[in-house]
Amino acid sequence: MSHLMRSLVGCVLLVVRPAKPILIGLFLIALPGSSEAAQPESDPGIWHTAASMPTKRTEIAAATLEGKIYVVGGFEKPSLGNVMNLAITSSVEVYDPETNTWTSKASLPFGLHHIGIGVVGGRLYVVGGYSKSGLSVWNPVATVYAYDPSMDSWTERAPMQTARGALSVTEHEGKLYAIGGYDRKANNAQVEVYDPVRNVWSTAASLPTPRDHLATATVGGKMYAIGGRIDGDYHQNLAVVERYDPSADRWTRVSDLPTARSGITAAIVEGKIYVMGGEGTTGTFNQNEAFDPVRDTWQVMTPMPTARHGLGSAVVQRHIYVISGGPTPGGSFSDLNEVFTPPGSNVKAD
Repeated sequence: MSHLMRSLVGCVLLVVRPAKPILIGLFLIALPGSSEAAQPESDPGIWHTAASMPTKRTEIAAATLEGKIYVVGGFEKPSLGNVMNLAITSSVEVYDPETNTWTSKASLPFGLHHIGIGVVGGRLYVVGGYSKSGLSVWNPVATVYAYDPSMDSWTERAPMQTARGALSVTEHEGKLYAIGGYDRKANNAQVEVYDPVRNVWSTAASLPTPRDHLATATVGGKMYAIGGRIDGDYHQNLAVVERYDPSADRWTRVSDLPTARSGITAAIVEGKIYVMGGEGTTGTFNQNEAFDPVRDTWQVMTPMPTARHGLGSAVVQRHIYVISGGPTPGGSFSDLNEVFTPPGSNVKAD
């Protein structure tokens, strides 16, 4: 490798590292939980390994569309071929659990990472994130792109009101809720609601604990904002879980995540929310903790085989596919595709 190439790759790895800590009031991360500690589950589920992704990535987003899993954007492992884009990728790779194979689909209009993702009406939506701007990889955007699988094409839709990355998106009654995020100056408390039929945005009650690198999920008509961090700094990880009731337009604090963490992913199987992975001051997390919204309790499940952050997850036939992500904090990459079978899920995974 030439001296120039070593320098360029070094620059890529440098800009992907987390931001320096920004100290704020410690009371934001020291709030106590409202329930008993998580209890071990008598049947904690099992893991197995599926076909690896074609590329090693991190800070991706994943979602299920028509029985297949779409993995979108993120950072690729730096190479001579992507150094000019500072390793940000526009690639879309699709996994078919039936055949245990991967294919490529039409790329995003341009490279994005730390995006929000959601599925409504047979289309995939990519919301916000960060893009390249000059020599920085942290330019927050408000863009929205919709993917039509029948045409294998992307179209630009109405943007959010606020540019932000490291947000999370969840669906409820045909609308997408963009929650949390960071514009590289402050956390965003605004909750924006997208109606894909009318192609318009509105606002809902603000998130009580503004944060980024969180996970969200919708169960039983309620939305849950889980974990995350303050101002992009994993030294300020949170265990906070807040529930949003759209009928009342109100947020309520519920039982804390047992392990404070950020850069996480969440998936729903049979009414329970499984929260996996993350990063912090001690490294990456392999924790797999399940929340029961009815009982407002957490249970400890079988840990991930490989600890990582910046990962994505998607559910097909009650199996959770946990894909990509960095094995160490900051700029690290993987092509992993590990599959979790929750208790009582007897459907064959592949």
